[in-house]
Amino acid sequence: MFPYRDEIHTFRFPAVTLALIGANVAVWLMIEGLGSEPALSRSICLLGLIPGEFLQRIPAGSQLPVGPGLACVVEGSRNWLTPLSSMFMHGGWLHLIGNMWFLWIFGDNVEDAMGPGRYLLFYLLCGLAAASAQMLAAPSSPIPMVGASGAISGVMGAYVLLYPKVRVRLLVFLAFYVTTIAVPAYLMVGYWFLLQLLGAVPRSETAEGGVAFWAHIGGFVAGVVLVKLFEDPRLVARQRQAISLS
Repeated sequence: MFPYRDEIHTFRFPAVTLALIGANVAVWLMIEGLGSEPALSRSICLLGLIPGEFLQRIPAGSQLPVGPGLACVVEGSRNWLTPLSSMFMHGGWLHLIGNMWFLWIFGDNVEDAMGPGRYLLFYLLCGLAAASAQMLAAPSSPIPMVGASGAISGVMGAYVLLYPKVRVRLLVFLAFYVTTIAVPAYLMVGYWFLLQLLGAVPRSETAEGGVAFWAHIGGFVAGVVLVKLFEDPRLVARQRQAISLS
């Protein structure tokens, strides 16, 4: 199942959501070299979050393979910026496009309920919470963590509390048959969160990379916890009134 739109409109232009999408795309173009090597691997080494390195569980000087013939050399000092910079890095085209699509579907309505300043701070805090959750789950991991999905998981957590019954339209792929359905947000997001929980159960810090399920879980929980602190009651009331009239 893949969401392609929801049935709720925004009152204001989603400037921050578009700016975040633009920032992620700009990093992919100008820093990660459109995914070409060696730019991709070098940028991931420099700006990605490696839990074992950040928590100083890996000896300084260790080499961590990240690409064909390329390795990250573990520094002795901690780079405090990587939990933030890793939120704007991606490992491939599909990784980038998938994350930005989910941010566009759900982010504009959350921004509409918070206002631009609150929403930006909320997004960044959810991303940092996601990074913290992944490091707690795998503190010695040598695998670089990159991607906006932890922060976007927080946006989804906020969305499902703000608009639980708003219908989300999904593309459903059944073998060679493709159809569309519309389901309440709590069903779609609840199913997604269940998949993250199931994916996280067998994961260990010795796994060979893949999806950072604990980052998704941590970001989502942060979004659920923080949404009431960041929502603007006036904006939420306006949006819910519009929903009730539609």
